Amino acid sequence: MKTLKSALAASTIVAASMGAFFTSSAVAAPYKHVLLISVDGLHALDLANYMAANPASALAALAHTGIFYPNALTSAPSDSFPGMVAQVTGGTPKSTGVFYDDSYDRTYFAPASDCKGAPGAEVAFAENIDVDSTRIDGGGKPGDFRSQIDPAKLPMTLIGGKCTVVYPHDFVRVNNVFEIVKAHGGRTAWSDKHPAYEWLNGPSGTGVDDLYALEQDSLIPGTKVKTTGSFKAERDFDDARLKAVINEIKGLDSTGSHPAAVPTLFGMNFQAVSVGQKLPKAGPGDEADLVGGYKDAGGTPNSGLAKQLTYVDGALGELVNALKDNHLADSTLIILASKHGQSPIDPATFQALDDDPYTKTPGYAFHIADDAALIWLKPEERAKNLDAAQDYLEKSSKAEGIAQIQPPNVLALAYQDPATDSRTPDFIATVNPGVVYTSGSKIAEHGGANANDRNVALLISSPSIEQRSVPALVQTSQVAPTILHALGYDANELQAVKIEGTQELPATPF
Repeated sequence: MKTLKSALAASTIVAASMGAFFTSSAVAAPYKHVLLISVDGLHALDLANYMAANPASALAALAHTGIFYPNALTSAPSDSFPGMVAQVTGGTPKSTGVFYDDSYDRTYFAPASDCKGAPGAEVAFAENIDVDSTRIDGGGKPGDFRSQIDPAKLPMTLIGGKCTVVYPHDFVRVNNVFEIVKAHGGRTAWSDKHPAYEWLNGPSGTGVDDLYALEQDSLIPGTKVKTTGSFKAERDFDDARLKAVINEIKGLDSTGSHPAAVPTLFGMNFQAVSVGQKLPKAGPGDEADLVGGYKDAGGTPNSGLAKQLTYVDGALGELVNALKDNHLADSTLIILASKHGQSPIDPATFQALDDDPYTKTPGYAFHIADDAALIWLKPEERAKNLDAAQDYLEKSSKAEGIAQIQPPNVLALAYQDPATDSRTPDFIATVNPGVVYTSGSKIAEHGGANANDRNVALLISSPSIEQRSVPALVQTSQVAPTILHALGYDANELQAVKIEGTQELPATPF
């Protein structure tokens, strides 16, 4: 196999040059199962480089019976929440209303407010809503999100004049593939990094039969360091959830305690690579000389990231072997994707800036800044402050590393009009490649719109598929209708697919 030849750039996505391509492919039998895997942070470049350097790897084996999409783009913004929402709904924030895992809604009220005061509230669905975020179980029982999520920490809204809390599954405006599979009588399961990922239940609140959610931002036992502060702790975090998925392949529930039908649709995300890209140096339990991130613009991993990539490859091998051992390999389509990339790859471009830079914006209400910034103004003062806010942001561009400011009229075209939609930001500031807003030591981030943020790994694989690479520009939102087609369902059952006209991935043999 050859590596990818072209470098990532702001306007040019990776060009394909991997392996011997085939112009025809075998006709696949209908699939009984789809195993969806998100390796967060994994770029198309990372995938190509790893397979080239490790031709006997599990990733290379998946590609030998798979279709690789080197020019796949995740959502914009490229945060974990909208990135995963895209894969399971087929939609962008235009239809889903999801811009970030920490965002703002002009009609909501603060937690425990009883809907008093002026509307407009931060909406954070991460570790902040756990009963106890210092514990890996979130303070409850994995699989029982209502024991893990504290309703007193949830935003509130008025429904029919009654003030009620907003659970994560209430937040996404459209249905998802888990709900549709369940409606057709299939079993569903998923494992992810926060109990807040119960949003995968969808608006029905019942989409996932077996949700095994652990808390990534919990403390490493015996320390005051979060799991994200150690390469090894993050691998252990992934490994605990890997065992849950293997249990499901064996015909058990995620805990391994009870018999259960093998899910029709199931999977997990891996966090190890993302932490390997962001963590600069060794933490508790790590070899002292490990270093995170990349060595160069070509994506050569440093020792810490290399270790994380090797772990994920081994874990994927375990999943494939479990499918084979349980006679499920031929009837299961594996989809390997990523919620987001990570920026920068080239360490020479890294520029750390203050992570709280926009609070002086006239009319300011809330912002989130990682390697882009989403900014909301106070709803009641919005009209009178728009021009002053835009002027302030333009004058701040150089100091804040801003490449482009997207004002309300531009955002109205891409998403919905912030003047009438409760979720769309008033401004989005994209940054120069390499800029990261951080008050800590991380050396990369995601959330923005640069190529390193958005050009992610995407591969579908099963024993009946002939190897090929499809260079077409595709979106990870196309994963959702592809899942439904693979299982024999109508993709138009997805509301976002109908709203946005999302197509299936091209060149699939089914």
